[in-house]
Amino acid sequence: MLILNKTAGVFFKPSRRKIYEFLGSFHFHPGKLFLHKLVLGIETSCDDTAAAVVDETGNVLGEAIHSQTEVHLKTGGIIPPVAQQLHRENIQRIVQEALSASEVSPSELSAIATTIKPGLALSLGVGLSFSLQLVDQFKKPFIPIHHMEAHALTIRLTNKVEFPFLVLLISGGHCLLALVRGVSDFLLLGKSLDIAPGDMLDKVARRLSLIKHPECSTMSGGKAIEHLAKQGNRLHFDFQPPMQRAKNCDFSFSGLQHVIDKMIMQKEKEEGIEQGQILSSAADIAAAVQHTVACHIAKRTHRAILFCKQRGLLQPSSAVLVVSGGVASNLYIRKALEIVTNATQCTLLCPPARLCTDNGIMIAWNGVERLRAGLGILHNTEGIRYEPKCPLGVDISKEVGEAAIKVPRLKMKI
Repeated sequence: MLILNKTAGVFFKPSRRKIYEFLGSFHFHPGKLFLHKLVLGIETSCDDTAAAVVDETGNVLGEAIHSQTEVHLKTGGIIPPVAQQLHRENIQRIVQEALSASEVSPSELSAIATTIKPGLALSLGVGLSFSLQLVDQFKKPFIPIHHMEAHALTIRLTNKVEFPFLVLLISGGHCLLALVRGVSDFLLLGKSLDIAPGDMLDKVARRLSLIKHPECSTMSGGKAIEHLAKQGNRLHFDFQPPMQRAKNCDFSFSGLQHVIDKMIMQKEKEEGIEQGQILSSAADIAAAVQHTVACHIAKRTHRAILFCKQRGLLQPSSAVLVVSGGVASNLYIRKALEIVTNATQCTLLCPPARLCTDNGIMIAWNGVERLRAGLGILHNTEGIRYEPKCPLGVDISKEVGEAAIKVPRLKMKI
């Protein structure tokens, strides 16, 4: 029996007829021989329906993705039941496209890997249900995937990176610093105490009504802030980075967002405009917000590097910082992190932009990593459930705070 969280609502289960239609839609090459293990990855943790087939050497044989961004821009944010319905409508097609592009039949797969934690409950349920149908039909091993673990390990698909390395994961739903010691061996150094940076940037963009700006109407909030910031002067507004007295690696963005909201309200009064109209100073606010967020992220990351080196957790001569997640595609924030890695003799690595955001490739690759290591491969899926909230690794953030490492001041000339 499948046990699900009470928050899951209705658990999506495709009909047997639909599954047979799905299986009968493939046209494959019967004489083709695959020399390597093949993993199908399925991702539905938030608002992207994605699937990919990756082999054990890291070759991406096929992928497909359906983005819900356009729909959620119109509604002013992600509405879970809407996201769930869009996943339901698209998952069969997306998995079919990924398999067809790879010229792999489900029977030729070595395993099926699917995101089951963390994420939106209603979205996770769609991916898990569909995956379990395939697992049951083809008697394949199932590999449950932690979404953040997948982001962290993506760099090993594109670059030759050995363990251990430091990872900074920054997105619309997550913000954390962790030491990666192995495929499923993480030490959590710090995390956001409230909201994620991508979420904050999206909210600021909505408060500035950037969707009405002719240059930003089709962009996500974070992209709109980055685009408009290039035209602004950050020195016109002075926002202080959060948690300056806290000598740990945790993050906080909600207080900063509140200060920015008050500033926007004040500027609207000064300019005599109503909420919903675009301020003449919108570009300057965007530039100042982006700079403040970049400085906050950079300082916490700087402390994490120093902590790991002091404790011998990273090799001084070959330390690597990996930055992934949707916000990692922000080039301004990336430049701030380059200043930190240059000052600490670290190598900064980021996956390609398309692999920083949610995708099926990272899930399939995480499945490959686990398959090779023999970790978390299930041949019986009874009792498997999704977990909307789930920490990553062993939390040593208290130990980091007790070390109270003072971070040298760096000039953030970006």
